[in-house]
Amino acid sequence: MKNREEAARAAAMAAASAWDPAVRRRAFFALCVLPAMAVLLCALVYPLFYTVLLSLSDASIYNIRDWRITGFSQYMLVFREPEFWIVFSKTVVWTAVCTALQIVIGVMLAVTLHQGFIRGRSAWRMLLLLPWAMPQYITALTWRGMFHGESGAVNLFLGKVFGLPPVDWLNSPFEAFVAAMLVNVWMGFPFMMIVALVGLRSIPAGLYEAAMLDGASPWTQFTQLTAPLLRPVMLPATTLGIIWNFNSLNVIWLFSQGGEPSDSTHILASYVYKTAFTYYRFGWSAALSVVIFVILFFAVQAFLQVSRWRR
Repeated sequence: MKNREEAARAAAMAAASAWDPAVRRRAFFALCVLPAMAVLLCALVYPLFYTVLLSLSDASIYNIRDWRITGFSQYMLVFREPEFWIVFSKTVVWTAVCTALQIVIGVMLAVTLHQGFIRGRSAWRMLLLLPWAMPQYITALTWRGMFHGESGAVNLFLGKVFGLPPVDWLNSPFEAFVAAMLVNVWMGFPFMMIVALVGLRSIPAGLYEAAMLDGASPWTQFTQLTAPLLRPVMLPATTLGIIWNFNSLNVIWLFSQGGEPSDSTHILASYVYKTAFTYYRFGWSAALSVVIFVILFFAVQAFLQVSRWRR
């Protein structure tokens, strides 16, 4: 009996040692990926499935334990609510303006820092990275104090330098929304700047020397040389910027204190958060979350398709 067991063990070891190295490598990689896949399953797939299920229900604070499936009624309520379309239009403006300004400011600063005559470029890069590196809640609350109507630094600066009267930034709907956009741009432009700097370093200096010999002006060099060569680098950054700005909850929630004044500064991300955890409309909020996901998915796909077509 012992001889048979030893023979079986020896045969198993021989079979294992006879494995193709490529098969063993793939098996090892699969074992390494399994924990990450399990985490993704728990952190992404299950919440997404539960959100979709909740969006098909009548869940709210009144029936939190005995909610039932009601089909697509919550989606119909989302599209029938006038406030949804108002907030959606603000979200489109918010995303377009913030992303565009972040790209323009980031690329301009990157081009400036890339010039050889700039001294202390490392120190400037470190300073300009601070808005992106600092925690968002600190930045948002600091800017809220600076935009205070009576004692804020913004009004003091505008009054002393330009002689402008004080602006009630936090209590006027339009001014509050504009101020929130400025804060969001301030927090996002360093990322675009760093991406653009990396792209600029990959452009051979000989191209600019040849352009200068041909008599190209700095603006011509930028439009005909720098911008086209930066496009492959800036395309993923722009895609991320669209996604981040579209889902920018922290700035609105912290800077405007939950969409104030009178819920006039909401974008979709903050609006769905408030309806879920202030008004406790869980089913409706879940349906709106799914709608936001679908809108953002198709918007990003359309942006990528247009970008590929233009190339």
